Amino acid sequence: MTSRDDRSLGELFADLSRETSELFRQEVALAKAELSQKAQQVGIDVGFLAAGGAVAYAGLLALVAAAILLLGEVIRLWLSALIVGVLVAALGAFLVRLGMQRLKTVTPAPEQTVETLKEDAEWLKNQAR
Repeated sequence: MTSRDDRSLGELFADLSRETSELFRQEVALAKAELSQKAQQVGIDVGFLAAGGAVAYAGLLALVAAAILLLGEVIRLWLSALIVGVLVAALGAFLVRLGMQRLKTVTPAPEQTVETLKEDAEWLKNQAR
């Protein structure tokens, strides 16, 4: 095997081209993996939002039922419907808030890929010297 100093300029550029191509492929693979991971997290958080919205809607329906029963002055059944409605609505509000907080923590940019691209650019500058 020849030492690094014995290679021609053409061989050095060929090596640089080959290594740059491999590096680019690795960066694309990293970006895909990172974006896939972020998409999965966003999917889970959207699920919390959807569940929270559905539970809050059920609470609203219970509150409406309570109001109907209250106006009808049938019996004290309205009180139990009101209590259940408030509890279900509170649970829904909690789930919606949880989903919103979790969504705020997700950054859409592939941070690892950006960082390694900066490192790769520095490496490429050093190789070109």
